[in-house]
Amino acid sequence: MDRHPRRGCVVKQWTDQQIAANPDMSVWVHANAGTGKTRVLTDRVLRLLLDGTAPSRILCITFTKAAAAEMATRLYGELGDWARMDEADLAEALLRLRARVADEADMETARQLFARALDAPGGLRIQTIHGFCESLLARFPVEAGIVPHFTVMDERTAAELLRDAREAVFIEAGEKTDSDLGRALETVTGHISEGTFASVLDALAKERGKLHRAFARHGGPAGLVRAVRERMGLKPGEDEEKILTKASKDRAFDRKALARVVEALAGAGKKDQARAARIAGWLAAPETRVENFDDYLGAFFTEGGTGERFAKLADNTTLKACPDAADILAAEATRLERLRERRHAAIVVEATEALLRLGGALLKAYDGLKSESALLDYDDLVLEARRLLEREGIAPWVLFKLDGGIDHILVDEAQDTNPDQWQVISKLASEFFTGAGAREELRTVFAVGDVKQSIFSFQRADPAAFGAMRAYFADRVQAAAQKWRDVPLERSFRSAPAILKTVDRVFAAAAARDGVVGANEKVTHDPARRGQAGRVELWPAEAPVDGVEVEPWALPLKQARADAPEKRLARKMAIQIRKWLDSGERLPSRNRAIRPGDILVLVRRRNIFFDELVRTFKLPEYNIPVAGTDRMVLTNQLAVRDLIAFGRCVLLPEDDLNLAVVLKSPLIGLDDDALFALAHDRPSSLWEALAARRREREDFEIAFATLSRWLARADYVPPFEFYASLLSPGRGRERLIARLGREVNDPIDEFLNLALAYEKIHAPSLEGFLHWIEAGGTDIKRDLEQGRDEVRVMTVHGAKGLQAPIVFLPDTCQVPDKDRALLWLGEEDDVPLWPPRRAYEESVAREAREAQRRLRDQEYRRLLYVALTRAEDRLYVAGWAPKKAGSWYELIEAGLQGLAAPVSLEAGGEGLRLEDAQTADPDKTGKPLLPVSDARKLPAWARQPAPAESLPSPTLAPSRPEGAEPAMRSPVGKDSGPRFQRGRIVHRLLQFLPDLAPADRSSACRRYLAESRHALTKAAQQAIAKEVLALLEAETFAPLFGPDSRAEVPIIGEVNGRVIAGQVDRLLVTEKTVLVIDYKTGREPPASVEAIPEIYLRQMAAYMSLLSKLFPERKKRAALLWTDGPNLMPLNEEFLHPYAP
Repeated sequence: MDRHPRRGCVVKQWTDQQIAANPDMSVWVHANAGTGKTRVLTDRVLRLLLDGTAPSRILCITFTKAAAAEMATRLYGELGDWARMDEADLAEALLRLRARVADEADMETARQLFARALDAPGGLRIQTIHGFCESLLARFPVEAGIVPHFTVMDERTAAELLRDAREAVFIEAGEKTDSDLGRALETVTGHISEGTFASVLDALAKERGKLHRAFARHGGPAGLVRAVRERMGLKPGEDEEKILTKASKDRAFDRKALARVVEALAGAGKKDQARAARIAGWLAAPETRVENFDDYLGAFFTEGGTGERFAKLADNTTLKACPDAADILAAEATRLERLRERRHAAIVVEATEALLRLGGALLKAYDGLKSESALLDYDDLVLEARRLLEREGIAPWVLFKLDGGIDHILVDEAQDTNPDQWQVISKLASEFFTGAGAREELRTVFAVGDVKQSIFSFQRADPAAFGAMRAYFADRVQAAAQKWRDVPLERSFRSAPAILKTVDRVFAAAAARDGVVGANEKVTHDPARRGQAGRVELWPAEAPVDGVEVEPWALPLKQARADAPEKRLARKMAIQIRKWLDSGERLPSRNRAIRPGDILVLVRRRNIFFDELVRTFKLPEYNIPVAGTDRMVLTNQLAVRDLIAFGRCVLLPEDDLNLAVVLKSPLIGLDDDALFALAHDRPSSLWEALAARRREREDFEIAFATLSRWLARADYVPPFEFYASLLSPGRGRERLIARLGREVNDPIDEFLNLALAYEKIHAPSLEGFLHWIEAGGTDIKRDLEQGRDEVRVMTVHGAKGLQAPIVFLPDTCQVPDKDRALLWLGEEDDVPLWPPRRAYEESVAREAREAQRRLRDQEYRRLLYVALTRAEDRLYVAGWAPKKAGSWYELIEAGLQGLAAPVSLEAGGEGLRLEDAQTADPDKTGKPLLPVSDARKLPAWARQPAPAESLPSPTLAPSRPEGAEPAMRSPVGKDSGPRFQRGRIVHRLLQFLPDLAPADRSSACRRYLAESRHALTKAAQQAIAKEVLALLEAETFAPLFGPDSRAEVPIIGEVNGRVIAGQVDRLLVTEKTVLVIDYKTGREPPASVEAIPEIYLRQMAAYMSLLSKLFPERKKRAALLWTDGPNLMPLNEEFLHPYAP
C-alpha cells in the first residue's frame, strides 16, 4: 500500500489530498503510484465519522481481503490513537486531517469514535466487492432466487465441480453421437489435437462468467449462435459446403473467359502450363468442383492455395496469345479471395457453434452440480447480485431496504473493478442523486484509482470502464446540483527522484505511453523525497555463449547448460547481493546498511528462471536469506511430493520406484550408497529385499521398522490423522525442514489443511485423498508483504501495492506472445468466436485478434509502470538475449539514453547508471525487520519444561457468601424455588423502575407483577408493589435511585491474592464518594447494625475492599437496604474492616 507522508510534513500536495478527503462532495481521484491514495480514502472515512455519519452508513469497497484488512487496521488504529492522545496531539491530528482548528465538540467526538465504531453492528463496513455481494445475497436469498444458507466455493472445489461437469457432458455426448451435443463434440475434436482440446476446454472454463453473460444477453445458446452468424455475415443455415457449391456453379464466374485464358496458358511456359492444367481440370468436371476446390485455389495462390496471390498470374507468352488474360485471372483471384474469406468464416462459425453447444452443456451441468449442493462460486456472487439489483419488481424493494442504510460509497483500486462489479456499485448508488434518495443528508460517491496500474484483465478489469464510470457518476452528481470534483494526485511519497525521472522518461515515448495514458497525456510525477539518494542501473543483457546455438525447443533428455544466459544472470544477481551484505553497503536515505529484506525481485511470470533464481540464492556459496516464492503449486513442492510418495508407499510398497524415492527422501534418509547396496542385483522386489536384509545394517533396520509401523496404520486412520502423526510425533516435519529449509512449513500446513477439507466432503481414505490432491493442482498464495528480513521473489502482479528500497527487474527482454483461444466481438465483448486454426481467420477474426493483441501489449506496458514504481531508492534492470522488439528492456534503455551515464558496473560489463547523491536528511529511518532465525536451533529455555504456575485462591463471590444462612441470590441465578422468588422479583423491579418516569412506575410495576410467569396471588402482587413503590417514593432514598446510580453492576478484582467477583445491587458514584448498596428482602431488618448476620458483613466488606482499589481517592460507604420497612442501614469502613478478606 502507499505510504503516508511524513508526520507534520507541509507541502502543496496535501491541499489536493485534503480536497479529495473532503466528505462534502463526491470525488474521483486519479492517483499516481506512491501518492498516498489509500491514505486519502482512510482520511475520508475518518472525516465522515467526525462529521457524525454512522459507521453503518459508510461502505468501503476494496480489491482484496488483504487491502480491506489493512484499511480496517489503519482506521481502528487511528481512532484508537485519538482516544488516547493528549489534547495538543489530538488537536494537531485533527488540524492536519481537516485543515481547520478543532473545537471542543470535535475533540469530544473524536475521542468517542473508537468506541462507536466498535459498537456499530458489524463494525466498519470495509469489504471486497465479493464480500459485499455475498452479504447482500445472504440477506435477500429468496428475492435473488438462490438457495438460502448457500456456501461460497473455493477455487479447488470449483475446479472439482467443473471436472465432474465436463465428464458428465462427455459421457452424454459419447452415448448420443447423433444428438446436437454429440455432433458438436465431433466437430470440435475434428479441428484440434488431443493436447489442444484440453487447453480449449480450460479456456472455456475460465471464460464461464463471460459465457454466462453472453448467453443471458442473447437468450441462450441458440440466440448467441445467431449473433455469431450475424457478426460474420452469414445467413442461417449457410455453411462451407453451400458456399462452395454456389461458388462452383458456372453462373458464379466467367467460365468462357477462363476457358480462353486456359488455351493461352497451355501454350506458354511450364508454370503457366501447370496453372492451365489446374484450371482446366476444375472447369471440366462440374460435379467434382467442390471436392477439388482446394486444388483449384492452388492455381492462383501460393502454398497450395492457402497463401498470398501469385505476383504474376500470366507470362508474356500468355499475354500475347490473350491480351486480357491478366485481367481475367486477376478478377477470378479477387473472387476467390472473397470466397476464401467467406469459406473461412463458415468454418469458424461452425466451430464456434459447436464449442458454444459444448460450453452451454458444460455450464448447465456445472450449475446443476452447484445447485444440488447449495454452492456459489466467486463469479456467481457478483452476477447474482447484479441480477438481484436489476430484477424488475424486486430491485426497488431491495434498494429501499439497502438505500436507507448506505449514504457514502468509497471504492479503492477502482481501476481494477470490472464492468459487472461497477454495475453493482452503480445500482447501489442509483438513488443517491434522484427522487427521495436525494434527501437533505448529503450522500456521496468516492473512487480512487490509477488507470496506469490496471493490470488484471484476466479478472476482466477494464481501464475504459474507469473513465466511463467517472463520466456516469459526474453526470448524475451534477444533475442533482451536488458538488463533484476530479482530483489528480501526482506527488509521490514512495520513490526517490532518480526513480521517478526514469519512469517519466521511459513513458515519454509514444510507443511506451500507448495504453498507459491517453494519446495527449503525459506521465509526470512530483517527487516529495527531494534530496534523497537514488540509483537506476541498466545491466547489459546476458547473451548466449559464443558458439552455442540457442535452440527454440530442446529435448527434455538434455540437461540445462550451466552457462545458459538466465543461469548466469541469476548468479550475477546473487554475487551482487552477497557483496552488499558482506561489505555493509549503505542506503543513504535510511542511514544504514542494506539488509536482505530491503530487496524485492520482480519477474513478469513464474517460469524456469523464477525457480532458478530462488535456488541460486539458497546455494551455500551465496547463502542469501530468501522468502521463497509468492505463489506455488502445492503438488510441485518437494516436501509435498515426499509426503505423497510416502502415502503411496504404505498403500503399495511393491512399487519399486516409489519406494526408492521414499527411502531417499528426508522421511527415511538413506543415501545413494545405501540404496545402491540394497537395490543392486536383488532377486525380488525392493520391499522384499529390504525385509530380507533389514538386520544387515542399522539404517535398513530403521527404514523397515518405520515403514512397517506406518503400513499397519494406513488402513485404519483418516488421512489427516495419518499425516499429522507422521509429521509431528513421527518427526517428519523436523526431517523435511532439516533438508529442505523452513520454507516447507507453508506447503506442509496447506497439505494438512487439504486433508481436513477432504474429510469434510469425502469418505476418509488415504487412496482417495492422494488421488484427489494430485488431480487438483492446488495453488498456494503466500503473503510476502509483511516479510521477515529476507529477499522476496515474486511476480509483478503479486507485488501490486507493495514496495521495497531495492528492486530488481531481471525478466525484461521477453514480450507476451500467447493469444487467447476465444476471441470476443462487439462493443460489449458479448459475442465469442473460436477460430480453431490461424489459417481460418478471416477479416473479422483477424481484426479481433489484432485488437486482443493490442490490449495485451498495452497491459504489458502498464505492468512495466507498476514494476518500476515499486522501487523506493534503487532500481536494477537486467535480462537475457534475445531482446525482443517492444520489450521492457528496450523501452527502459531508450528512456535512459541521454539521462543516464555509461559506466563499468560493479556486477560486470558496461551499462547505464542514473544516480542522485544524498543531499537531505535521511527520511526512511523506520523500525527494523524481524531477523531470520535458524528454525533448527532453539534456545535452551524452549526445551525446558515451563515452571509450575501457582494457582490463585478460590474466587470469592460476595453475592453468594458461604455461611449458615445463604444470602439472596442474583436475579439471574438458576434457583427458581419459592424461597428466593420474592427476592428476585424485588431485585428486578428495583433494577428497571428507577429508569422510568415517576408517573409511569406504578403501572409498570403492577403489569410486571401480573405476568403469569411469576404465579403471584393478588395479595402477593399488592404487597410487593406497595413495598417497592414506597421505597422508590421515599424522599430519604431518592439519591440512591438518581441518574448517577447504576443497578446490578458486575465488579471483579483481586484483593490480597484473592479474586473477588460479584454483582452490586446498586452503585452510586459521585465526584467525592462511592456508595454500594445491597438489597435484603423477605426478612425483618435487625434492630441494630451489630445484629446484622456475619455473612452479610463479610459480603459488604469484600465489596468495600475491591472498591477501595478502584476508587482510592474517594470516600467509600456501604449500606444494606431492607425492603421491609423500608430501612437503610449504613456501614462505615472501620466497622467492616474486621470482616475484610
